[in-house]
Order: sequence, then structure tokens, then C-alpha cells
Amino acid sequence: MIELTNVTKRFGTTTAVDNISFSVNKGEVVGFLGPNGAGKSTTMRVITCYLPQDEGEVTVSGYNVFENSLQIRKKIGYLPESTPLYLDMEVTEFLKYIAEIRGIPSDVKKKNLNKMVEVCGLTKVIGKDIGELSKGFKQRVGLAQAMIHDPELLVLDEPTIGLDPNQIVEIRELIKQLGEEKTIILSTHILPEVTATCSRVIIINEGKIAAQGTPDELTSQAKGEFIIFALIRGNPDDVKSRISEMDNVLESRLIAGKGDSLNSYRLKSKKDVSEDLFHLVSSNGWSLAELRKETLSLEDVFTKITTQ
Repeated sequence: MIELTNVTKRFGTTTAVDNISFSVNKGEVVGFLGPNGAGKSTTMRVITCYLPQDEGEVTVSGYNVFENSLQIRKKIGYLPESTPLYLDMEVTEFLKYIAEIRGIPSDVKKKNLNKMVEVCGLTKVIGKDIGELSKGFKQRVGLAQAMIHDPELLVLDEPTIGLDPNQIVEIRELIKQLGEEKTIILSTHILPEVTATCSRVIIINEGKIAAQGTPDELTSQAKGEFIIFALIRGNPDDVKSRISEMDNVLESRLIAGKGDSLNSYRLKSKKDVSEDLFHLVSSNGWSLAELRKETLSLEDVFTKITTQ
């Protein structure tokens, strides 16, 4: 569906996108992650034919962005970070206007408009000027204009930025529903968004692709070390000392507790030492009330990859 090969984009002496390659297959919902200034929006603009790349090749549905930009634009629905809306226009008036710009035939226009009102949940705001709407409903109108021509591909750049928690949940659910029918590439730096909606993740940092894969694959690749928490009753100095002497333990820390009461310890190790720790506690006559491993979240993976 989307194929980028060795793509570079510069603005003067600044390289915003640096020789990146990735693909998005038909039917995928892909999260495009990165810190602010990483090159996310620039990449989206290249894919949507808004900006030309300086080097490399970009194709969408087999069409080259330089040679077939008009064909590509017909297949793409684009919601940029700043939603392009005419605030003094009524909701359906605006959507009809976009349908005309898109060249949608008259016999199809009404059907598409009604479908967008239903899919995007706009029934409550029909008849209202866009400027009167909440941020959440403005985003819904933005999604509707991006889909009024029934595109194969949706490119969404920070679709929930500035929304309140309830509005974020609504837009996430809408994106999940849309992902059942369309290919979606979702650019964001809000990681729960990706966990909730995306099947695959691409992380860009300083203009380069830093990692890509499913959330589970990225978590596995980034592990490299184990974090274990234990709740142990025993003299804290003795417990901490013996834990530190264990093979493969990189660091041990007393988190909370006092005297011979139950104390919490956090271990960082090269491998899973849960069983070894259990035997250590047993052989020293201490009591073990809790033993658990901490799994890396996508936030942990993102931080590790983008701060190396």
C-alpha cells in the first residue's frame, strides 16, 4: 500500500528525514511514533504529496508520488495536525463543499455525506456552524472530510491532540472502527493511542527509523534486562547484601520497609533470577511474601529507543 525507499527530506541545512525506508500493507493500522521534531509530520506530508522528498522513492498503491500525485490524492484521506476547517460554515455545508472539491458525482455525494455523518457521529451537530463545536466534534468533522471520498488509505497526524480524556476515548474508538475497513497510518507521540489502536509500530528519532514491529516484538527486542520486585521479611542489610552477590544481578535496591518487617526490594538482572531468589530466601530462613517480574511497556521501549 505504502512503500518508502531511502527517503530524505531537507529544509536548508536541516535534515528532517534521513534516508528512511518502511512499508505499510493493505489493511494495517500502523502507529508512526517519535518525539517532537523527529520527522513524523514531514514524512506524512511526503506520503500525501504535500511535500516532495529530496531523495529516494515513495509509492502509494503502486503510484509514484512524483509521477502520479493526482491518482494518489484520490486514494488518500488526510487529517493534518491542524484540522483544516472553515469555522463559519455549517457542518453538512462544509462536507458538501469538500465532496465537490473531490469531484464526487452528484448521485454518490448524498450517500457519502450521510455515511460520514453516521460513521463519525455527527448527527447531534447537524445544522451548527463548525466554529460552535467542541474540539472533539471538530476532530470528527475533520475525519469526515478526510473520508468523504471513501479513500483506501487514511493518514492521521496527531488526531487526538488537544482533546479531553473523554474525547480521546471517542476518537480512539472511531479509529479502531475505521481500521476494520481501511489502511491507516497514525502519527502521534501519545503512546496509549498506539497501544489502543495499532497492530504495528514504527518509531522515528532524529529523522531516522529507530525501530519497527508489533508492540510485543518491540518490547521483546528492547528488554535486554529484567526487573524483579520482591517482598521479603528478614534483616534488610543481610537481604540486600546477599541479593547483590547473586549471579547475574546488576543492581539491588531496598525500596521500602524497616528493621525485620517486610521490605520491598527491586532487582535489575541480566536474566530472570526469580527462581534463584526464591531459593536464596528459603535457604536463609527469610519469608517471601511477594515475587513478581515487571514487564516493559511501550512507553519504556519508546524512552529506551529515543534516548540512547
